[in-house]
Amino acid sequence: MTSSDLTLRGVFARTKGEGRAALIPYVTAGHPHLNDLPQLISALNDAGADIIEIGIPFSDPLADGPVLQHAATQALNNGTKLRDILAQTKEISQSSVPIVYLTYMNPVYHFGVRAFIRAAAQSGVKGLIIPDLPWLESQEVFHDCEAEGISLIPLVAPTSTDAHIASLEIATGFIYGVSLTGVTGVRQDIDSGVESMVARIKRFITQPVAIGFGISTPEHARRIGAVADGVIVGSALVRIIDDAGDEAPQAARAFVASLREALNP
Repeated sequence: MTSSDLTLRGVFARTKGEGRAALIPYVTAGHPHLNDLPQLISALNDAGADIIEIGIPFSDPLADGPVLQHAATQALNNGTKLRDILAQTKEISQSSVPIVYLTYMNPVYHFGVRAFIRAAAQSGVKGLIIPDLPWLESQEVFHDCEAEGISLIPLVAPTSTDAHIASLEIATGFIYGVSLTGVTGVRQDIDSGVESMVARIKRFITQPVAIGFGISTPEHARRIGAVADGVIVGSALVRIIDDAGDEAPQAARAFVASLREALNP
């Protein structure tokens, strides 16, 4: 069995057995160029990623801060198409840890919801994160994902109600905990309420909880990894890729390896 054969829940079971949180780095497909994606994914695998999140570029990414907006704009200007991403993912996923897509509903809708979910499954994707799809309105998408063996990954924010959190018990992959109110971005400090938010989520559900938004350093990863089941790092990694130019895979590998080291027990 290869890493790509693992389910998302299987990954969290393994990392829990190792006494650490799962590491989930994020890259934007098509940034800096679409042809860079295989090298970047290989670098993240080499560095010790447990799950990899690939962002599908969109022109109006409401949850993304300046770094990820810039990456998405560059990817779209490069001519990155959804079918190209699906084709590359199909090749990449054969030798990678599990991959999840982060996308907005507009590209999914224009592709065709069921057609996209089917195509994503055929490309080897294990999960979908759709920030602008409210959970209460997602049941048709949820069931389509389940039919194709993909997990629809719900989000929880500090403002989420207890009723919303409790409704996520049916989720099959993991819960994406948003560490703050606002958009993604590189930050100096982690919100002081993260620990209590994770504790509140875990009062209502048994699924693994991974925390993202604003995690930017190994120390941040260490702190979040002490309370959560997974640590998601996006903007800090994308900024490093953006700054590194032709050395992006090497820079990404070094940064993610430092995060992975910070999570070791």
